[in-house]
This record gives sequence, structure tokens and C-alpha cells, in this order.
Amino acid sequence: MTNSSSATDTPLPQVQDRPNILWITTEDISPVLGCYGDSYAITPHLDQFAADGVLYTNAFATAPVCSPSRSCLINGLPATSQGTHQMRSAFPIPEYMTGFPSILRKAGHYTTNNVKTDYNNGNWEGIVAASWDESSDQAHWRDRQGDQSFFSVFNLMTSHQSRTMVWPYEQFLSEVQSKLEAGEIHDPSEAPVPPYYPDTPVIRKTLARFQDCITAMDKDVGAILQQLEDDGLAENTIVFFYSDHGSGMPRHKRTLLDSGLNVPLIIRFPEKYEHLAPSAPGSRSDRLVSFDDFGPTVLSLADLEIPDYMEGQPFLGTAAASPREYTYGHRDRVDEVHDLARSVRDKRLLYIRNYMPHLGYNQPTAWPDLGEIRHEIYAHARTGSMTGPQEHFAGPTRPLEELYDCHADPQNLENLARSPAYSNVLERMRMQLDQRLRDSRDLGFVPEALAWQISEGTTLYELARASSNDYQQSRLIKAASQVGQGTENELLANLAHDDPGVRYWGAIGLSAAKSLSQEAVDSLIEALDDEVPNARIEGANALARHGRFGKSISTLADALEGENLAAVQHAARAIELLGEKALAALPAVVACDARMKAIRSPGTSPLDVDPEKDKAMFVAFCTEAFLKRFGSNE
Repeated sequence: MTNSSSATDTPLPQVQDRPNILWITTEDISPVLGCYGDSYAITPHLDQFAADGVLYTNAFATAPVCSPSRSCLINGLPATSQGTHQMRSAFPIPEYMTGFPSILRKAGHYTTNNVKTDYNNGNWEGIVAASWDESSDQAHWRDRQGDQSFFSVFNLMTSHQSRTMVWPYEQFLSEVQSKLEAGEIHDPSEAPVPPYYPDTPVIRKTLARFQDCITAMDKDVGAILQQLEDDGLAENTIVFFYSDHGSGMPRHKRTLLDSGLNVPLIIRFPEKYEHLAPSAPGSRSDRLVSFDDFGPTVLSLADLEIPDYMEGQPFLGTAAASPREYTYGHRDRVDEVHDLARSVRDKRLLYIRNYMPHLGYNQPTAWPDLGEIRHEIYAHARTGSMTGPQEHFAGPTRPLEELYDCHADPQNLENLARSPAYSNVLERMRMQLDQRLRDSRDLGFVPEALAWQISEGTTLYELARASSNDYQQSRLIKAASQVGQGTENELLANLAHDDPGVRYWGAIGLSAAKSLSQEAVDSLIEALDDEVPNARIEGANALARHGRFGKSISTLADALEGENLAAVQHAARAIELLGEKALAALPAVVACDARMKAIRSPGTSPLDVDPEKDKAMFVAFCTEAFLKRFGSNE
């Protein structure tokens, strides 16, 4: 999309004395660069860039997938606070949240974005219009007026998951590896295989492919930096390099482990602005930095006021705050995969709380499952010979809590949550998470279909800050916390609660239970008449998971006819995961699949973002998977 509207009708203020700021963002990589100590990496341009700048070792995304991360970056507060935490969200946000670049633009900076937006909300077009003088694949600082200061973003796709593991291998060879010299191509036999993967030729080939993409991306970075030099602007420009979240490989992207949230961040300060740098060129900083800090930091470097709604803490510039003690992560629905997990990280320790522990990390999912490596992991899991680290990722369930010492255990292999020696640490991190959920008014605990109902006429952000009874966070969190550990009586009380969100969590708790009493079965059968779809659908799912079919499957089938596509997707995913147990729903799945294809053409790339049509795409991911196994998908 191209945007070239004027930010203001008044004359541009003179801002030539402010630094230019350039963001070079890449996709889907962890700190797997030579300058971070990765001996398998070939990244000469970024290694030199790090030698000239400051390398951050504790920079973290707020989500392990792109859309919620970018929603956070553009507005300076986590997606969970905005109500944009689900992947490809279409929820509106307050109109005054127009993106931090809009503030720079109003102050006279020339702002460009090349090219990805993916801001994950219903207002994204307004944000693009307000934030950018130009947002297109041609956007460049070179189109500014004279010596006008600029803020420019270049988004590099070369290391995206599509290139590293999803594209057919021949396409990768043609479009990525062909850019490399022979000495830059990685040897699969030398690839370091982490213990959570089986050591097979397919795994090694994919790991080498991943690093080939990073080397090609390194060349792209070098080209942009050379353009800055050629234009004589390097001495006036502060340059950021970072990734939108961790690596796109399995057990990295989509997880709250360090492999999913820890990102490379390198910032180069020219001599003219070295007084703004935290330390000398070539140094390292272990300061904790979170994505919600990035927008406020740019505003601070430009000496501009930071809006009150931004939750991030500037770590550079005139408004630099004291170092933060913790960063926070969230995992919610990603594409068709439902989940809810939260994390807290200090400089050493990582705590993860899984609110749906009955669902494993490695759930089937249409887009990543196009990658050969995913099927290699599935096949190894079926052998029954997985090691502990492999079982943790590819097994059917997850721990309720996870705690890792990231200094002693950087790959997060040893869960210390049950270790008596760490009981005090565990309690501290629990308390920190509880405080964070309250302070940020985390919106993840209200089910998505219900969120559309209760936020009609307002935004989730504003709803969470109002005195209305439509959203009572504390009781939702309490109900979610009982999944996997509450008594049956507690779960049944939740199932009968006045709040439909609590009823939904009560049904999830019974879905996760190892067994059900007759009283629980009878209560779930009553829940099939719940007027709110999330509670009704999850009640049916709970019955079916425990072998009670008949009305439960027909309830799920009926839900596929609904108009609220978030509820339809919930039902379609339940049917997909039930598999053969839900065969009675086959006619309804066929009809639903045809309806989704009419909304969004099946030939449309998943990378082409349309928040409304994306809902239909995620339903179709589920229906197509079911039909591929059990019926015609023609």
C-alpha cells in the first residue's frame, strides 16, 4: 500500500539538528549472528555493524509472532493492552493511537516505511495514513525535502519463515541461495543440531538453509548501510537493526522460550550523536529492552513528548528511564492454533505460565506444516523414542509452569519449576506476572468471539479501563488459573458462573481434566444450550474429548454455520483436533469450507493481510485439514 498524504497543512518545522533514525528490521531470527558468538553464522556486514555500534544481549519481543509484535512496536504498548494480541486481529483501537511515527511526522520528520505494516488492528489503514509520508516497496529517505530529518524503516523478508522452512526447497535455491557465493553456503554436516530436534538429514538441511537465509539477509543489510554512506548521511543517522521476534524454526517462533522472544538488537551511533549512546562502539549492553520500549525511545531520541498511553520505557535519549527489571511475553491464538500463555523474564530467569497445558507446543498448523522439517519432527514423535527436550516440544501436553535459568541453560532445557531450591524464585515470578496482568489490564483472558460481542460500540482497550461489568478481568484470570489444577467442583462452579467468559474457562478446565464425573458430564450437556458461543463450543469440545459424542458433535457442527467467524474458527479447530471422533460433522465441515472459500479465495497468500478475510482463512485452515483426512475438499 502506498501513502503519500501530507501530515499537516502548516509549514514544516526545522528539525535538521535532530538525528535521522533508520530502522532495519528483519524477520524471524534469534541472536544467531557471528557478532553474537554463533560460529556457524556468516554475517560479515552485521559483525562490522556491531563493531561500530552497541550490541544488546537482553532485547525481547513481546510476542513470538509478527503481527502482535508489530502492533506493539507501532504504538508503544503490548498487544495484550490494546486487545490486538490474537494473530491477524481486526479489533479496533482508540483513534488517537495513530502510531509513534505520526508524532515524528507532525514534528517535521520525513517518515517512510518499506514495506510491511501488519499492525494487527481494525485501524491499520488510518495508522498507515497518519504515520508515513510513504509506505510502499519504493519508500526511501531519498524522497525527503532537502536536508529534512527522517525516520525510515526497511523491513527485510529474506529470513522469514517462508524462506527458511516453508517454501519448496527448489524455490529457496532459486530465490535465496542463488544470491550467495560458494563459500557462503552452509554445510549441513556442520550444522549444530539442538537437543530438542532429532539429528536427521532433513533437520540438518533445514538448519543450513536457515543460516543461508541469514547470510543473504546480511547482504541486504550491507546494501542499505552502503546507501546511507553513499548519500553522505551515515554521520547524521542513528541506525537500529533488530528482528521482529525469534527464529522462524520449530520450537522458536510461536513459543515464549528465549528462542521465540530473544532478538538481536544492535544500534550504531555516529560520532555527532555519541553522547546519546549508552557505551562505546563495539561494546555490549545487558540492559533489558522490550519492544514496547522502541517507539518511546525513538521519540526520546528526537526530543519529542511521549504520549501517556504508551507503556514502554525509553532506554535512550533525553527521556531515558531507569533500566527495567522485567520483560513480558504473551502467546495467544496464532493463525488457527488456540492458546494462552504468559511469561516474565529478568536478566537471568524465564518464567512461563501455560493456561492451556492440555495443548502441546507442537500443535498441527497449516502454514508451518508446509515445511518438511515439521513432518520430520512429527514422524520422530510417533516413534516413541523422544528424549526429554524433544518430548517437551513435540509431546501432547505442556507443564503448567516453566522456570529456566537462562545463563546456565540458554536453550531452556531444564524446567526448574518443581525444584525446591527455586521455590522462592518461582513465587517471585508468579507475583510479578500477577501484578503485570493487572497493571496492563491484559485482555487475553476474554475469549475472542465473546470479545467481539462485549466491545461493540467501543474498543477493548477502553472497555478494560471502564467501570462496566462487561469485562471483569480478575474473575477471568482466576478461572483460567484453575485449568489443569483446580478441583472439579471449582471447574463446575466456573461453568455455572454468570460471566460467560468464566463459563468458557470452566469448560476448558473440564476439557483438560483427566476424567469427568457424571455430574460434570450432566453440567456440560446443559452447557450445550449456553447462549454464548464460546462457552457452548468449548462445552461440546470437553464432552467429545472425554468420549461423549452425539449432541456434542452436532453442537460443534451447528456452530460452523454462525456469523461470528471467531466462534466458527473455535468450532472448526475443535473438530479438526478431535479428528475421527468428529466424523459426524463432515457434511457441516464441507459446507463451512465452501463458505470460507467464497469469503477469501484459497489462492490468496497467507502473507497478504486483510484482517476481516483472514478470519475466514483460519477457519479454512481447520476445515481443509479435516477434509484432507476424512473427506473431499474439492
